[in-house]
Amino acid sequence: MPSLNSFNARSTLSAGGKSFTYFDLQAASANGLGDISKLPMSLKVLVENLLRAEDGVAVKKADILAMTSWLVNKGKNEVEIAFVPARVLMQDFTGVPAVVDLAAMRDAASKLGANPERINPLVPVDLVIDHSVMVDHFGAAGAFKQNVELEYERNVERYQFLRWGQQAFQDFRVVPPGTGICHQVNLEYLGQSVWVREIDGETFAYPDTVVGTDSHTTMINGIGVLGWGVGGIEAEAAMLGQSISMLIPEVIGFRLTGKLPEGSTATDLVLTVTQMLRKKGVVGKFVEFYGPGLDTMSVEDRATIANMAPEYGATCGFFPVDSKTIDYLRATGRDPARVALVEAYCKQQGLWRTEIEPEFTDTLELSLADVRPSLAGPKRPQDRVVLGGIAEGFTKVMTEEFRKGAELKKRAPVADANHDIGHGDVVIAAITSCTNTSNPSVMLAAGLVARNARKKGLEVKPWVKTSLAPGSQVVTDYLARAGVDDDLNALGFNLVGYGCTTCIGNSGPLPVPISASVAEHDLVVASVLSGNRNFEGRVNQDVRANYLASPPLVVAYALAGSVYLNLETEPLGKGSDGQDVYLRDIWPTNAEIEQMVRHAVTPEMFASRYADVFKGDEHWQGIKVGAGRTYAWDINSTYVQNPPYFEGMSMTPKAPGDVTDARVLGLFGDSITTDHISPAGSIKKVSPAGAYLTDHGVPQAEFNSYGARRGNHEVMMRGTFANIRIKNQMVKNEDGTVVEGGYTIHQPSGERMYIYDAAMRYKQEGRELVIFAGKEYGTGSSRDWAAKGTTLLGVRAVVAESFERIHRSNLIGMGVLPLQFVDGQSWAGLGLTGEEKVSIAGVATLGPRQKVTLKIERSGGKTDTVEVQCRIDTENEVEYFRNGGILHYVLRGLARA
Repeated sequence: MPSLNSFNARSTLSAGGKSFTYFDLQAASANGLGDISKLPMSLKVLVENLLRAEDGVAVKKADILAMTSWLVNKGKNEVEIAFVPARVLMQDFTGVPAVVDLAAMRDAASKLGANPERINPLVPVDLVIDHSVMVDHFGAAGAFKQNVELEYERNVERYQFLRWGQQAFQDFRVVPPGTGICHQVNLEYLGQSVWVREIDGETFAYPDTVVGTDSHTTMINGIGVLGWGVGGIEAEAAMLGQSISMLIPEVIGFRLTGKLPEGSTATDLVLTVTQMLRKKGVVGKFVEFYGPGLDTMSVEDRATIANMAPEYGATCGFFPVDSKTIDYLRATGRDPARVALVEAYCKQQGLWRTEIEPEFTDTLELSLADVRPSLAGPKRPQDRVVLGGIAEGFTKVMTEEFRKGAELKKRAPVADANHDIGHGDVVIAAITSCTNTSNPSVMLAAGLVARNARKKGLEVKPWVKTSLAPGSQVVTDYLARAGVDDDLNALGFNLVGYGCTTCIGNSGPLPVPISASVAEHDLVVASVLSGNRNFEGRVNQDVRANYLASPPLVVAYALAGSVYLNLETEPLGKGSDGQDVYLRDIWPTNAEIEQMVRHAVTPEMFASRYADVFKGDEHWQGIKVGAGRTYAWDINSTYVQNPPYFEGMSMTPKAPGDVTDARVLGLFGDSITTDHISPAGSIKKVSPAGAYLTDHGVPQAEFNSYGARRGNHEVMMRGTFANIRIKNQMVKNEDGTVVEGGYTIHQPSGERMYIYDAAMRYKQEGRELVIFAGKEYGTGSSRDWAAKGTTLLGVRAVVAESFERIHRSNLIGMGVLPLQFVDGQSWAGLGLTGEEKVSIAGVATLGPRQKVTLKIERSGGKTDTVEVQCRIDTENEVEYFRNGGILHYVLRGLARA
């Protein structure tokens, strides 16, 4: 452990019958650091991290002192520090390409004359396979078994590769498919609040910290674990011992008071918090929750809010450790000695929540009593609508966005069915995603709504695809113990899999007659899901309106069948007695829910389910895996291929050249998400990726998804900017409306073509590329392929009005230059059409946040210049960029060692 111990903070602590070495924050304060008692708890974790990592190079004494000065400047002086997480968490969509990169780095190390085994995790890594199960079968008792079998058929090549990684790399564990969602497994089992590790014969205790290759890694903030999502590229570097460069953040304090009122759920609370914080503006900042309202909130409620940090734009949503945390650790079967250590350590370090409130950069406040039942949609998590306003809101969207005001009640026939379908009909009702399925209160509330509806004789509308995809096996245990599993099954909410399904786009196809009617009659149908993401084109390609809701409201909308209904005033349907049944008639009281939680959820469930969590079922155990320090790539595989990032790489980096006469590949508007840039859902047959798979003998039924094929760069670069809902403003119809889909205009030919095809043509012509965008470019999931695909298409720079945190970092990590408009400028304001040529000088000597001049040559020959800001924010990022990317930087360092 490389500590210079400038503040004489190294000490020992006894807890749970053992002695631990730790870095004492109080001792450091007394020995020159100064008073940090009023620092936000999340920043105290960073202070400890710096004390423990102080080496005079990556972490200097001045960096640690800068944390004390935060109380004066509140994080507004842009001091750079190095953060070393205790561990790394991955899911398989982002984890497979990360392991592919590690395997490719081993090959590259061999070519550079280095020992390939130097490419090995230096911190513990857990990969949870949770994103590959799809809802092909639903609404029947055998759905789970059928979906699992299909999952293994589709993904056996990927799983073979991960099993190779499991035996080839040290400190790398894989949680097999069918166990649960990575964030829920992390919350219920992997996360420890205080981490313990043997180093050179000493047992060290320090705060559990984590970075993950999924943006919702923040869920673990609910038990006082500081962690957030990073791109797979950044996570790989962290695995290989590279500290994460960051600016000491501003911390927004969110004060909670009161108690949730009757009828409101934790989901309603998180949608309210998300809306408030998005309005506040917290991108790149920490959010820390405090106040007396925390005394009334369970850890599961806190984790629900923490999970949604990417949706409100924050780096994290931190909840300090307190007695509720200890209760939760005990209730989920953690080792009693570890629980004792957590309490003793946090109290000793001043990391235990008390009535003394920290100082923050800024604050906002919410009384829990003001939270009302809500949904969010139809395409952004922050667009909260109160339950009673959904029908009116959807009508407005139909008129203003979808331009169907003249046909609001349009309905169309469905082949071979005794019902029709129309605008606003709910065709997907999914209890899914880590956000809510980790919370027994809302899951059991859904079961009670199902029970009460069943007693009344209500039935789910026949056009609704229903599904239940819990985040862990414990959920089905307590649903069964509560006796509500039969009620959910009776309404079609049968178990379809343990994993991230509908929320990630693995909703599976709609029944063919429904899909055909939607397409033929251009219907705007809806999904209601208990997830955290509802971006357009994400949930299902047939579904254009998507609403986030609590699990009990998902059940309610399955019964109602339409978002045109006002569930506060209109009936869900008629009961078996012929009388109208309203939502209020079947909604459980808070007391009923709390009583059921106390009865149904036991520590023994967690202990049993996680006793042998890495073993897997017979499918997993039956996978054959090869040995070897380097991977035996199969050139015929359409799932896993050796990526080209390190081809021709030398030990000495070549300075990046200027951008000269680059063409514009795309002009994009605001809120372009990583889903738009690199979709995770289904692959269309008529698309560059579909053509590639067809050429390689893959039938359409076996295309699987972009997410599942992230280990193959040939598929993924063809899928870059291929979302069916993305709008490149360069491409317009005859009436002036923008064409949807991954198209561009090749210049100077003026031909319309797929973005991939245009990029390859430009490459043949020796032409570099740039992209222009609006605000919040790269929002959404921490999807490294959104940056990898961008660089493989030949894009040298992205110029946007603003960037989401993770995607900006990922672009730099792949050697793409992020540039930001200043002084309110935009590409639209400059009158760009996409016909221009763009040049950027001085690229090799760029410094952090330096001003850069774009030279724009218009089609008529006129040349303009515009000053923009380089969004390479730190010196470390400068080094990554100059090396061609973070992986090249790390590989060169390891090869020299």
